Parts: sequence; structure tokens; C-alpha cells
Amino acid sequence: MSESSIDKARDVRPEEALDLKTLSDYLAVSMPNFEGISEIKQFPGGYSNLTYLIKTPHQEFVLRKPPKGAKIKSAHDMKREFNVLSLLQPVYKKMPTPYIYCKDENIVGAPFFMMERVKGVILRNAVPKGLALNKEAFKKLSTNCLLNLVDLHNLELEKSELITLGNPEGYVGRQVSGWTERYFKAETDTITGMNAAAEWLQAHQPKTSATAFIHNDYKYDNLVLDENSLDIKAVLDWEMATIGDPLMDLGTTLAYWVEANDNKALRAFNLTWPEGNLTRKQLLETYAELRHIKIDAILFYYVFGCFKLGVIAQQIYARYKKGFTKDPRFSGLIYVVNACADNAKNAIRFKRIHNFK
Repeated sequence: MSESSIDKARDVRPEEALDLKTLSDYLAVSMPNFEGISEIKQFPGGYSNLTYLIKTPHQEFVLRKPPKGAKIKSAHDMKREFNVLSLLQPVYKKMPTPYIYCKDENIVGAPFFMMERVKGVILRNAVPKGLALNKEAFKKLSTNCLLNLVDLHNLELEKSELITLGNPEGYVGRQVSGWTERYFKAETDTITGMNAAAEWLQAHQPKTSATAFIHNDYKYDNLVLDENSLDIKAVLDWEMATIGDPLMDLGTTLAYWVEANDNKALRAFNLTWPEGNLTRKQLLETYAELRHIKIDAILFYYVFGCFKLGVIAQQIYARYKKGFTKDPRFSGLIYVVNACADNAKNAIRFKRIHNFK
């Protein structure tokens, strides 16, 4: 496969530029053997936190910081994401090494952290140039994606101290209330399907809940893949990782798991709709088999996932409408919110997570 398929950084968007000298001077003092910055680039993918490539004469690093105007603490807490990576490192290998966290907002305008740059392929809404993926490749990729999610949910919690990352007691209820509150704070348009999903989730919460380490944003474009084998080299974007019900994590992944018959507005989420990928039904059934669990309540978790993704898109769209970002990708996110609402509505109507026709 071609080197051109490796995920590449581009020129920094002018409104999101960093001061090279200020940052370089800080890192020279804070990171051992730091050589000084030769170039700063920006990774164009992602809709949440900003990610920069920091080049030195002999090494490359990644810097993560919140976007301008972000006030959603849990999704943009750089110290917390750094702590997640630090606790995870001894027990899980498919992740970038964290280096330093900086709380001083005078350096880049917000708290940030530095981590290892893991080179590889990242699948966004289209197959990268130079990479050919057939049905067999998508089957392998989707299976690897599932197996890795199972591995995450099976991580030991006590000795690793991962348990300190969250409070599993009442997790499901807090998530429903929290995401509902976030939605109405960011609301720009009246979308009846989102309103109905919020009410339905409040009334249909499961009586029991399991506990595991969960990523909370697990999808293809948060995976760095080996350009030859498509094996997972690293999982990215740990800002929402916590301890909670693993089926909430699975429900979010299932909501991201776009199929060919879903609204095309959702295809920016995940390249899971081409032929060869596991279907949502296959993903769910294999997950349940591997973890030896029952999936009777999966409808609730899938509807929650659809609602949550709609809220995330709505929050970003609201920032765009307020002028905090000029990224043109964000202008059409209201269509994504509507599509998420439609999937939630159809799931409730048909009492299943697939085949809504």
C-alpha cells in the first residue's frame, strides 16, 4: 500500500494558529531533550478537540487542545484525557504515549498536552488515496475493531486504578440527564425527533447496569491502522473515556456504525457502510457472544447512542453558528442532527437497531 495513504497534517487554519516561539520555548524547558520546533501542522479530521503535528529536527509529536468557545468540560478536559492515557499505558498497548500536560493558558490559549505521534492510516468519510479496500479488507477491519472494543471492556479495573476514572453508580441516569441538558443548551432548531428521544430515554432506563472501562467515542476515525495489515496500531481521542456501563459504549459505537440504508448525512461518521463490513446486527451478536452477556436492553443503548451523537453534532453546529469556528465542515451538521434523530425515532418505532425500511 502507498505511503500516500498515511494520515497527514496540513497547514494550520489561520483562526486556530499557535505561536511557534512561545510554544517552542515552553517545551524546551518542560520536555527532556526537546530540540525546538521546526514546523507546526494541523490534522484536519475530527470535530471536537484540535490536534496539531509538532515537528522537531528528529522527532514528531502531537499536541491536543480544546477548540475556541468550547465550554463542555468533560469533552474538552485536557488534564483528564492526559490522566486517562497515563493510567491506561501499563495495561493497554494500542495507544499513543503521553508526555506532558500544561495548564498554563498563556502558551497556546488553553490547557494542552503532548503525546506520541503514531503514524498510520485513519479512515474518515472516504478511503484515503493510495489505499484499496475490498470486501475482505472491510470484514477484517470491522472484526478487528470489534475485538479491540471487547478487549477494552475486559480491562481489569482495581489493580490498574482505572476504577478511579469514574463513578459507575448511577452512570446511566447521569448520562441521560447530562446529554439531554447539553442538547437543550446548544439547541438552534426545533427537531421533534431529538425531543422525543430525550423523553423516551428518561422513561426507559434499564434497571441493571454493568461496569467496565469505556472509550465513549469508539469508531473507525479514532483508530490508527497499519498501512499494510490494517491492524490497529493505536486508539485516539480518549477525552470521554471513563468507568461506566459498557453497553453505553457499545450503543454509541452502534450509532456510529452507519449502514448502506441509513441517511447519507451519517456517512461522515464511519466508513462502515461499504460491503464487507459487519452489520450492526452482526456486531452486536458477536460482541454479546464474546463477552457472554445478554443484549435484551440494546434498544435503549442504541437510541441513547443516536441521541448522544446528535447532541455532539448539535454542540459543534452551535459553535459554528455563533462564529467560534469558521470550519466549513460544520455548516451542514444540522442535517446530521436530524439524521441521528431519525435513526432514534425508527429504532423506537420498529423496536430494533437495523433494517428500518
